[in-house]
Amino acid sequence: MRTDRTAARRPIRTALRLLGTLALGACLFLPAPVMAQSRIKDIADVEGVRDNMLVGYGLVVGLNGTGDTINNSPFTEQSLIGMLERLGVNVRGQTLRTKNIAAVMVTATLPPFSSQGTRIDVSVATLGDAKNLMGGTLLVTPLMGADGEVYAVAQGAVAVAGFSAQGAAASITKGVPTAGRIAGGAIVERSIDFDLRDLGSMRLSLRNPDFTTAMRVSEAINRVFGPNASRAADPANVVVDVPQARRADLVSFIRDVEQLRVTPDQAARVVIDEASGVIVIGDNVRISPVAVAQGNLKVTITETPQVSQPNALSQGGQTAVVPRTQIQADEGADKKLAVLPAGVTLQELVQNLNALGIGPRDMISILQAIKAAGALQAEIEVM
Repeated sequence: MRTDRTAARRPIRTALRLLGTLALGACLFLPAPVMAQSRIKDIADVEGVRDNMLVGYGLVVGLNGTGDTINNSPFTEQSLIGMLERLGVNVRGQTLRTKNIAAVMVTATLPPFSSQGTRIDVSVATLGDAKNLMGGTLLVTPLMGADGEVYAVAQGAVAVAGFSAQGAAASITKGVPTAGRIAGGAIVERSIDFDLRDLGSMRLSLRNPDFTTAMRVSEAINRVFGPNASRAADPANVVVDVPQARRADLVSFIRDVEQLRVTPDQAARVVIDEASGVIVIGDNVRISPVAVAQGNLKVTITETPQVSQPNALSQGGQTAVVPRTQIQADEGADKKLAVLPAGVTLQELVQNLNALGIGPRDMISILQAIKAAGALQAEIEVM
């Protein structure tokens, strides 16, 4: 009976072993996980697909006595006279004393492929001595591009986030009441001609130019669309040849290219803003063997004068001020000498400097000193 049972189990064991072998082989042939973290869409722009800046000069009316002083703002007076003349009102030679109007600059951004009738947001900011734009209305203002052509017309009620209030002896201001925004306040009157169908090739412009990143972008595109689909022209541009079969639907081709993922490379760089004390250290920053010590002589002088008065029954006594001075000197004896070994990473560098009790201001000087010693393998950029 045992022999029969053993013989019956053999086909089952053989089948299980075969399934295990097939599963292991399937795992070996699975694609390796992609280590890239960024889409091409997030690190590059398609040449020609860009915003355009618009600017215009206009008038805001309806202010509650917080507008420009006409005598101090001749451009506001001239604009007001010109506007009234276009409306059939002649006020030349008259003395204008209104304080409910303000001259403003109007700015907007024209998105790519905006068609006529599309609404865009505009920003409004005062030119003269107006104190508040709250409650004002922007009159019709043409918005021009860099070529001098009018691409949009703005008008509407100005929304101001800040406010200002004052009395005879005090005032309060929150935010910037002299600047505001009009959501959807401009209508596009002219579109910029750009036809994607005319592109036989397109150029991707990297936002952070780098040789390695440009090559990685080109290699990622070539793996999907063919070995000669793209080439890195320089550190900032990658030229992509549009396949003949995809030119009829270029939008979907650009979508497929933008969704490809690559790992951007970055140079070892330390960015320092001395004005605010901000330090940004890149991931590839490395330190050669170096010893760092930091200690400043700090002297604290405290004056606590005391008043000496005579006894209540004494005769001829005088009140006198007796000086009391306390001087303390801190020579930084608690500061230690830290040794940074070769190949120190960003985290280890920060930990060692923080262990010395070093603040951002002193850390800036230390990083510059390490760079001067030739031990900092990175570029220091001072803003």
